[in-house]
Amino acid sequence: MAVNDDEAQILDQWTQRLTQALQILDLEVDQDLLLDLARKSAGSVIHAAAPVTTFLVGYAAGLAAGNGSAGSKDASAAAVAQAADVASRLCDDGHDGGPAATGWADTAQ
Repeated sequence: MAVNDDEAQILDQWTQRLTQALQILDLEVDQDLLLDLARKSAGSVIHAAAPVTTFLVGYAAGLAAGNGSAGSKDASAAAVAQAADVASRLCDDGHDGGPAATGWADTAQ
């Protein structure tokens, strides 16, 4: 999902404020990946699927990467990418499709 320069600046500032408030200062957020996933889920399922999808991807990635200092930045980034890939493949099936051939449990190990 493309955002203009003003929106990108606002999103960067918001992300920084939110990560500070949530005390996850060392988290690097792949905004383009999350925006693309939100767009894809909204378009292939329903609009309300966008926030739910991105939340679930973040939650699954957090569980996979570990808690706080237990997970490295690289592990966190890999976990987000992996969870987003699973969600993206599921979006390809649309709202009537079943689970992707390879689900999260198969790829998270």
